[in-house]
Amino acid sequence: MAGINTTRSQAKIDRENPFKHNWLVSALWLLVVCYVVYSFNAMDLSWGRINDGLGHASDLLARMVPPNFSRWSLLLGGLIESLEIAVISSIFGIFISLFLGLFAARNLMPNWISTPIRALIAFCRTFHPVIIAILFVKSVGFGALAGILTLVVASIGFIAKLFAEAIEEISLKQVEAIRATGAGFTSIILFSVMPQVFARFIGFSTYQLDSNLRNSTMVGIVGAGGLGGTLFSAFQRFDYDFVAAILIVIIALIMFGEFLSNIVRHIFR
Repeated sequence: MAGINTTRSQAKIDRENPFKHNWLVSALWLLVVCYVVYSFNAMDLSWGRINDGLGHASDLLARMVPPNFSRWSLLLGGLIESLEIAVISSIFGIFISLFLGLFAARNLMPNWISTPIRALIAFCRTFHPVIIAILFVKSVGFGALAGILTLVVASIGFIAKLFAEAIEEISLKQVEAIRATGAGFTSIILFSVMPQVFARFIGFSTYQLDSNLRNSTMVGIVGAGGLGGTLFSAFQRFDYDFVAAILIVIIALIMFGEFLSNIVRHIFR
């Protein structure tokens, strides 16, 4: 009876205090708060600087209104180049990523193949596209080629990883069934692997195209072609009304990419 009473008392205490105080968690939160306060002081962040920045931002926005579309030919040229960079890099990046994803899938390939391919994919994902763009600009010169190579590498780093993970989640029963018929490796991929992951591949690919549309306007800031170069030049000239026009076009480009992605997903759903 004493044991039963003790158990009931303990259960009553647990019901009364379901969230026990954890001193370790409290100490970690205190450490995080102290580090944030230290970081603010170390970087000289203050409400005064933020307030001054908001004032400068309001002045900048006032100089950007109304947008100036008078140089529409220059704007259209940059837009077309950004579209070309995004589409070409997406096609090549997705095509290469498809094969790399297959070879990186650990349920289809031995470790001596999948491990180095995964290392290559991780390496492509290591650096920000702007850093990669700087390297290619130094290698192949200014222009669209550097932007295309940059976004191909960025596409491989992201899409190939998702492709490999999607393939690793498939059911191997279909693979074994196709293999039992004596089919070769290509037939196994086409008739047992691809049908299980095709819809996800389409989703990944449309997302990457949308991402490349955004990045194609960004890498131009370092000379890799597209609207980014036009935007950077306008900022250097303090031509803020033209900057506003470029930003509006970039927003329209991104919205177009989102609209296109939704249509593709709806078709292949």
